Amino acid sequence: MEIAAANNGAMGIVGVFYIAIIALVLVGYWKTYTKAGQKGWTSIIPILNSVVMLKIVKRPLWWIILLLIPCVNIVVFIMVFNQLSKSFGKGVGFTVGLLLLPMIFFPVLGFGAATYQLEKDPLF
Repeated sequence: MEIAAANNGAMGIVGVFYIAIIALVLVGYWKTYTKAGQKGWTSIIPILNSVVMLKIVKRPLWWIILLLIPCVNIVVFIMVFNQLSKSFGKGVGFTVGLLLLPMIFFPVLGFGAATYQLEKDPLF
């Protein structure tokens, strides 16, 4: 009985931690999209967030099809995140950070001093 209670408590703590990480990434996405001249709410809508991300990094809309193909989507996401880093004046190291630690690097990109350096062209 005590072991079950301890497990439930531990799972509750892990659940709260997990939700906090997701919220941190979403806030970072929102601020990054806003900084790039897009509406922040588009970052939380599935598929639409990818469409707007392609718009931010100036890639053609048909790339959304590539993002739906298993294994190909990994390569395309790396390319998109690399272009996102470049569009904010960051390098390859920042791209690796966006891929491996988005809970840290997206808030840094959104709340940091980096500015969007490509021509702003709002989609929505």
